[in-house]
Amino acid sequence: MKNCAELYESGETVSGVYTIDPDGLGSFDVFCDQNSARGGWTVFQKRLDGSVDFINRDWAGFGNLNSEFWLGLDKIHRLTKTKSRLRVELEDTQGKTAYAEYDMFSVSSERNKYRLGLGNYTGTAGDSLSYHRNMAFSSKDRDNGNNSAHNCAAVHNSAWWYNSCVNANLNGYFYHGSHKSGYFEINWKTWKGAYYSAKRAEMKIKPVDF
Repeated sequence: MKNCAELYESGETVSGVYTIDPDGLGSFDVFCDQNSARGGWTVFQKRLDGSVDFINRDWAGFGNLNSEFWLGLDKIHRLTKTKSRLRVELEDTQGKTAYAEYDMFSVSSERNKYRLGLGNYTGTAGDSLSYHRNMAFSSKDRDNGNNSAHNCAAVHNSAWWYNSCVNANLNGYFYHGSHKSGYFEINWKTWKGAYYSAKRAEMKIKPVDF
């Protein structure tokens, strides 16, 4: 199976870890969300409880698929060779949720610096990610952002598609709610401003025709 949508169509309708091969170049495990918004979502990032350190990581995958994780840009690139859309889910410390969907999502190859392709927004969280459209991925040792004064990834201690610098960064510090260090946390500015860290955040994709 190429992705979680194909697994769902084959009858695998329970959320959990499955093995896929998006492009015939080798299989790997992913977490499939078969419940949210008609299911079929391949999750590539999850923040849940602060159990996994996201600080000063690079583009490679890490974490635990049954808990917090970053799937890794090579795998995300392989997944988005199939035309895909993105869903971002957010939850605050009171259990209230919001979401953002984009009708197109892609991550280019390493040669093209894992550049972010992004379509049109719908949802309840506000559109924070469009600010990062077409940006290359930056890490502490690879500054691909638009800020001439400093490396945003080094300042924020997390890897992301930085512009100059962020309106959204779901790889930031796990601060758990309101705080006084703006933009350094798991942030989605249009949702609760620059001084609020989500309790839970997930990024997931599925084919546009599913």
